[in-house]
Amino acid sequence: MPTALITGITGQDGSYLAEFLLEKGYHVVGMVRRTSTVNFDRIKHIQDKITLVPGDLLDQMSLVDLLQEYRPQEVYNLAAQSFVPTSWKQPVFTGEVTALGVTRMLEAIRIVDPKIRFYQASSSEMFGKVREVPQNEHTPFYPRSPYGVAKVYGHWITVNYRESYNLHATSGILFNHGSPRRGLEFVERKVAHGAARIKLGLDKELRLGNLDARRDWGFAGDYVRAMWMMLQQDTPDDYVIASGTTHSIRELCEVAFGYLDLDWREYVVQDPRFYRPAEVDLLVGDASKARRVLGWEPQVSFEELVKMMVDADLALLRRENGL
Repeated sequence: MPTALITGITGQDGSYLAEFLLEKGYHVVGMVRRTSTVNFDRIKHIQDKITLVPGDLLDQMSLVDLLQEYRPQEVYNLAAQSFVPTSWKQPVFTGEVTALGVTRMLEAIRIVDPKIRFYQASSSEMFGKVREVPQNEHTPFYPRSPYGVAKVYGHWITVNYRESYNLHATSGILFNHGSPRRGLEFVERKVAHGAARIKLGLDKELRLGNLDARRDWGFAGDYVRAMWMMLQQDTPDDYVIASGTTHSIRELCEVAFGYLDLDWREYVVQDPRFYRPAEVDLLVGDASKARRVLGWEPQVSFEELVKMMVDADLALLRRENGL
C-alpha cells in the first residue's frame, strides 16, 4: 500500500485528493496545524480512513520528523495562505507559508528521502497581469498580489530543487476550481451561497466587487485527479490545468441566479470594498500539454459546477435553518 502525505488536507483540494487516493488504495496521511479551531468539516466523512498528524510549514523539524515517521512515497503540498485579499492584509505571513513553506518541505524531502515524489500547488494567480492569452507553461509570470508573488517563489524553488538535486518535483499550475466545499470567502461560493440565501428569503442582496473580472473555472474533483496523474509520470515537469474557457463574475451571477429563476440584477450590488488593490482581469488556461502528456480532461462544465454548488448550498441552508 503506497503512502501519500497531503499538507492542507482540511481544505477543498486536500479533501477531494484524500478521497481520490483512498479509492486508489493509498494510506493517506494528512498534516494539520495545531490551532485552537481546526475545521475538519470537509474530511469528517473519511476521517476514520486517514491518519491525521500535526505539522507546520513554518517549522522545519516537524516536516523532517513527519517524513521520517511515515515514509511517504508521494507528498502533495496543498497548504498555503490561499486567499488573495488576505495576502494584502498579511503579506509577510503569506510569504512565510506560501513561499518559504515550500522550501522547508523540499529541504525535508532532500534530507530524509530524495526519492519521494513531490507535488507543488502552483496557481494561475502567478500570471496576474497576463502577457498572453491563453496562458501556458511558458507564459511569463506577472503576479499582482502578495499571494501571487509567494506562489511564484514556491514554483521556482520547486524547479530549482528538481534541477539541482534531481528530485521528482512537479508543479501543477491550476486555474480557478471550485466545489460545494469551497470556502465562503471565494467568489464562486459567495455567489452560489448568496443566491441560495436570497431564494430562501434569508437575504435581500449580495454585495460583490468587480463583475467584469474573468476567470477560468473548473471542478476541484477533476483537478485533484490531474495532481495524481502528474506524480505517476517517469519525468517530473510543470503542467497548466484549466478548462480553457473563461467567464466573468457577471456570467457567474447569471447562471447561479438564473438556475433559481431569479434575475441577478435585482439583487447584486457592486461594492468598492470588494475590489482588489491590483486586479487580475483575464485568466484563461491552455491545458493542451496536460491533455497530451497526462491524458487529462475535465469532466464537469462551468454550468454544471455552478448548479452543483447552488444545489449544495440550498440543502445546507435548509438544514441549518430548519426550512
